[in-house]
Amino acid sequence: MQPRQWISVTTICAALIQACLTANSLPEADKNTSLPRQPQTNFQQYAGYITVDEKQQRSLFYYFVEAETDPASKPLVLWFNGAFLIANSLPEADKITSLPGQPQVSFQQYAGYVTVDEKQQRALFYYFVEAETDAASKPLVLWLNGGPGCSSVGAGAFIEHGPFKPSGDILLKNDFSWNKEANMLYLESPAGVGFSYSSNQSFYDFVNDAITANDNFVFLERWFDKFPEFKNRDFFITGESYGGHYVPELARLVVQSKLNFNLKGIAIGNPLLDFNTDFNSGAEYYWSHGLISDATFESFTSVCNYSQMLRQIINTGKLSPACAAVYNQVQTEISNFIDLYDVTLNVCLSSDAAQSRKLTQLQETEKIDVCLEDETSKYLNRQDVQEALHARLIGVSNWTICSDVVRYNRQSMEILMLPVLGYLSRFGIRIFVYR
Repeated sequence: MQPRQWISVTTICAALIQACLTANSLPEADKNTSLPRQPQTNFQQYAGYITVDEKQQRSLFYYFVEAETDPASKPLVLWFNGAFLIANSLPEADKITSLPGQPQVSFQQYAGYVTVDEKQQRALFYYFVEAETDAASKPLVLWLNGGPGCSSVGAGAFIEHGPFKPSGDILLKNDFSWNKEANMLYLESPAGVGFSYSSNQSFYDFVNDAITANDNFVFLERWFDKFPEFKNRDFFITGESYGGHYVPELARLVVQSKLNFNLKGIAIGNPLLDFNTDFNSGAEYYWSHGLISDATFESFTSVCNYSQMLRQIINTGKLSPACAAVYNQVQTEISNFIDLYDVTLNVCLSSDAAQSRKLTQLQETEKIDVCLEDETSKYLNRQDVQEALHARLIGVSNWTICSDVVRYNRQSMEILMLPVLGYLSRFGIRIFVYR
């Protein structure tokens, strides 16, 4: 993309003044006899072009209206509409009038795309929810789900802590929404996740931490151009799971850029920070909650652990016989009827009848919809919902909560994040890790 050639306001004013001074009389060629459908008036109107750069053939259009009475003695007023005036209004094209089935709310919502690479036509999709009350004084929070390759809009906004949760054809108000305390920005990243896309789909084969962090940083720069009112707000970057990589790496770029993003801190839940420690902690969790036997736990710790399994998949694409035996035993004992994110809950049942019975039970006791992921997927795949969100599907047939097309560089998983947290703390960035 060619750099823009800027012309200063001083140059424009000088050219206009020079044109006025050299004109001996009002230009008859620019005189408007009458505009279509205008009422009868007693003042004159003129419109036309004034060349301000002959070499580049650059001209400015003007519209001149004489004073209604006594124009010979009235002052001349030159009016400019400036980009700074436009920038101070939120982007109306991205404004959500109302999501299908949503309850009435007092806060504003926006959704749309920010292009992060013009050459490859790579754009990231965002969903922005203003704070429920006093949005002008509340901080800005960016949320990034992990995976890598899972949707912050689907998982973060509609399943976890956004303002609404799907229930059949409608949206229910979430009493625990984070937008009660902050202006929430949900970003689907990297391209290929959710509604985010790259027109050059070969990009999906080479995504890694460095590319993702850079795209997220470009997104932030350009999003703040869309929403300049939020640039000086207290800003926090948050996420979970593989957000343990996304969040610190983006925060590091913000700190290194020295741009005035007013970053105050980061928060990461159940983050992947240390490949060996974090992946292997699952075995003790399953054993301590009675999900696997003592013998299987012993195999986990002495024969083959989770980090070894994952490293084998990354490097060779398959498990060794010893690791495969441990993995199969674990899967047999845990079964498909345990929700590994919350072992106290039942899983979403597949048949309509079973699901109906389960939902009835939940309404009576737990009040937690274990089928919320399925309902979110159905909701975000509705055409009327996508139209309301200004979203479109590029190169995929449907929206999925975790991408089927992004082949993330799994070796990025082994990058140790603890030194990055130390780096951020030295710059006064507050860090909150929660489990």
